[in-house]
Amino acid sequence: MTTMPLSLPAHDDAREWVEHRSAAGLAAARELVASLREQPPAEPLAVLQTWDEVSRELGGVSAAVSLFANVHPREVVRETCEAAEVEVDRYVTDLRQDRGLYDVFAALDPSALDPIAARLLEKTLDDFRRAGVDLDDATRARLSEINERLTAIGQEFSRNIRDDVRTVLLPPERLAGLPQDWLDAHPVDDNGLVHVTTDYPDAVPVRTFAHDAATRREVTVAFLERGWPQNDALLREMFALRHELANLVGYADWASYDADVKMIGTGPAIPEFIDRIAEVSSGPMQRDLELLLERYRRDVPGAESIDTADSVYYEELVRQERHDVDAQRVRTYFDFAKVRQGLLEVTGRLFGLRYEPVADAPVWHDEVTAYDVYSGDEQLGRIYLDLHPREGKFKHAAQFTLAKGLAGRQLAEGVLVCNFSRGLMEHSHVVTLFHEFGHLVHHVLAGRGEWTRFAGVATEWDFVEAPSQMLEEWAWDADVLRSFATDASGEPIPADLVDRMRAADDFGKGYYARTQMFYAAMSYWFHTDRPADLTLAMRELQERYSPFPYIDGTHMFASFGHLGGYSSAYYTYMWSLVIAKDLFGAFDPDDLFAPEVAGRYRDRVLAAGGSKDAADLVADFLGRPYSFDAYAAWLAR
Repeated sequence: MTTMPLSLPAHDDAREWVEHRSAAGLAAARELVASLREQPPAEPLAVLQTWDEVSRELGGVSAAVSLFANVHPREVVRETCEAAEVEVDRYVTDLRQDRGLYDVFAALDPSALDPIAARLLEKTLDDFRRAGVDLDDATRARLSEINERLTAIGQEFSRNIRDDVRTVLLPPERLAGLPQDWLDAHPVDDNGLVHVTTDYPDAVPVRTFAHDAATRREVTVAFLERGWPQNDALLREMFALRHELANLVGYADWASYDADVKMIGTGPAIPEFIDRIAEVSSGPMQRDLELLLERYRRDVPGAESIDTADSVYYEELVRQERHDVDAQRVRTYFDFAKVRQGLLEVTGRLFGLRYEPVADAPVWHDEVTAYDVYSGDEQLGRIYLDLHPREGKFKHAAQFTLAKGLAGRQLAEGVLVCNFSRGLMEHSHVVTLFHEFGHLVHHVLAGRGEWTRFAGVATEWDFVEAPSQMLEEWAWDADVLRSFATDASGEPIPADLVDRMRAADDFGKGYYARTQMFYAAMSYWFHTDRPADLTLAMRELQERYSPFPYIDGTHMFASFGHLGGYSSAYYTYMWSLVIAKDLFGAFDPDDLFAPEVAGRYRDRVLAAGGSKDAADLVADFLGRPYSFDAYAAWLAR
């Protein structure tokens, strides 16, 4: 066993590397499984250790092919990875439906195990049950068909979003208001037109700064139409198959099946939580919306509502006029290279880490950077930062696992995949970068345990976002920002500007919460009701929860990628935020780097991985169960 980082392939050798790694990993797993079936070890701990090695081998294949399927520049490599994903998922389904293998684990005596090993046994047995191991042959065969088809649908759904980059062609006069650096990066073509894509570095500035309302609307509509119409039928099939799977293994619906292994516990608790957040945010939403409409009506007299084609622009105007915050001035302090270095310095100081650049690390694209991560003299892992958009690449922001860290066996390796500007960044994108890096550092710090199942970001899925949401606070602190946010002359961002930015950011949080509940409701009810007309169902939920009306002719759900990964559980972003606000309350706002509290948080929450229930991790850190109070107070202020 080696604790060296993976040796990744050169660009042109990636397909062969993927094929070899997939074949070797599956072969090793099959050999270990055969030994468990035919001659399992006598000791329960040894049985679990063998099974953990199976998980490590399969997880290594899945992680690599999932990453390259989303980021590799060559289409043939992405297609090879997607085929390998299907093969691995098929084998995992077969394993979890293997009655003989299940009997090996069911016969183990948990009293002979330490608490974490006993937890692993419990989770493993639950995996078998949820896969239908005790059902008849025909039902298990149908479950296998469903799982394989769901994998293929998920890939196609994501691919449609990733590849559907739309372009709006505009004369330069319709882009008045855009920052000069943005205009410089978007010259006119031979026909005198500017190409504006739906990628974030194009679309977000246009929707935020373009004075021309028709321009904002045209770009917004193009953005909302990504993935349509091809994803409509795919999603309806996905929801139907998930429902059938849940029914076959004894659950009322997919949301109940999915919630059974999350903090929330039950499916019906999801709409209860959604409505609770909707109710508590109703007052702040109305307050903020009135301010937004008041400003909008100065330009559009008599307007009764404002939709998302205009809300981003007018939100920026309100922040400028009421809080003296000009986002175009703000962005001059956030040069991408400085932000990236500042992020490493801030998180290094907070968590006691050191990042060493690896200039000669093989990477899949020239813009990817690699760093080895150390705690003192101990190497914890390697991280890769892939932070700019390109053709064929994943279009959102996420942390991808490359290898799970295991003490003495394997270094943690993770990849941050985002789509930020190569020049000046919006502050909101700086916050996103801190958020996503929170997942990456969580993955690395939780990579010194014994078990693959509990390594990395392995907590319940509705807690996963909480540590990252809490890390966003460091991107709002004036002293933190002044350590790296400097303008072209080297002047740090003024502290009073950061204070105004924070005050301005509070504007809109009420209707932001309601918008999130619209997304969460869509995620839940699409899975439980399985409407035949997704556009109509989306419109009804938008009317019920969102402060912003539907834009005629758009189909936002078709590019709502979280319907794939988060499925019925998009509520988890707000559930996690409730916990994040409580966690942050333990830190001293005047000393965010205080070593005692930072170290306790690092060791008791992040480094623990999935070795305990998330509620217990939080209680270990706070000294009490988590509470709704901090979130409610933040929302109301």
